[in-house]
Amino acid sequence: MKYKIIDTDSDLEEIAVTLEKEKVIAVDLEADSMFHFKEKVCLIQIATKKENLIIDPLKINDLSSMKSLFCNSGIKKIFHGADYDVRSLYRDFAIEINNIFDTQLACMFLGINKTGLDCVLKSRFNVSVDKKYQKKDWSQRPLPDEMIEYAAMDTKYLVMLAEILEKELKIKNRLFWVNEECEYLSKVRHCPGNNLPLYRKVKGFRRLNYSSIAVLEKLLRFRVLAAKKKDRPLFKILSTNSLKQISTEKPSDIEALKKMKVLSNKQISMYGKTIINLINQAMAEPEQRVSMYSNPSPSPSPFSAPDPKLIKTLKKWRDDRAGEMQIAPGLFCNNALLNSIAIQHPKSIDSLAQIKDIKQWRLKTFGEEILLQIKQRN
Repeated sequence: MKYKIIDTDSDLEEIAVTLEKEKVIAVDLEADSMFHFKEKVCLIQIATKKENLIIDPLKINDLSSMKSLFCNSGIKKIFHGADYDVRSLYRDFAIEINNIFDTQLACMFLGINKTGLDCVLKSRFNVSVDKKYQKKDWSQRPLPDEMIEYAAMDTKYLVMLAEILEKELKIKNRLFWVNEECEYLSKVRHCPGNNLPLYRKVKGFRRLNYSSIAVLEKLLRFRVLAAKKKDRPLFKILSTNSLKQISTEKPSDIEALKKMKVLSNKQISMYGKTIINLINQAMAEPEQRVSMYSNPSPSPSPFSAPDPKLIKTLKKWRDDRAGEMQIAPGLFCNNALLNSIAIQHPKSIDSLAQIKDIKQWRLKTFGEEILLQIKQRN
């Protein structure tokens, strides 16, 4: 495969000028989230119909010459699964992106079941991609040739793929659905850590009692410190599920921790004593102090609870329509949006338009149907 590596500031500035003349470019990223505490973009792949470029941001001092390219709304940027890439480019380089077309999102709105790039390339172009490099360390230098070729393959077919998918979306009258979703997608941003307790990011935390939450919070904070010190991702220190189980059972000593069989011998050797000490500290804290920082958010007010019968009606309508269109119900209209509709009980298109995340494509295509479901329920 032919590709050109861009690893100097001068080469980047030169290629940025050339790319500004294009109408469509394909973009992909490779990062090192599997290997480091603070992930970073390690490669930026850009392809046109004529060129395949591999940009090395770890060797280039200044990527500001790329900002106008990505910001230029006259140039369409093709991604496959853009969410992570959009967030990462803004996080690392303050690059904002206008005019996105996400081929994975397009596949989803076409009702394609397997939307991973490897599956789509195999289906559309009979091209096989070896995904074994997906989880490699992209921060290593020099990169092996086979890894660079893998990275280049990710963008090689995207422009052609986008053209095919756009035609199919037009036939189904769904292109403007995808375009609007892509417009929203271009505005997503990386969310840095805030002052909220770490346990709130753990699935199912509301089912834990105060003491378990207190233990879990201490263990999660310790994991962050250990991961930062070792420059390793959090999951390679201790898994969240393991910490959640430990916080529930609260072993009193190393032997009890071993019997749980949620940590390896190596993890117990490295972190066991600290884990037991943190459990004891959390259990010794006054209940009043524990509840101050660990009390989960109050349950929604009963006045804002949706009518369960209306929710059932809306879900049946949603599921039936999604089935007719052969797309995932959650993509068509997720449960959170249905709940908002049921709570606010709109009686007109204007009031329906005020609901967060309704979006114009739903409003224009299905607004009257939604209102009819509400009217019939009344």
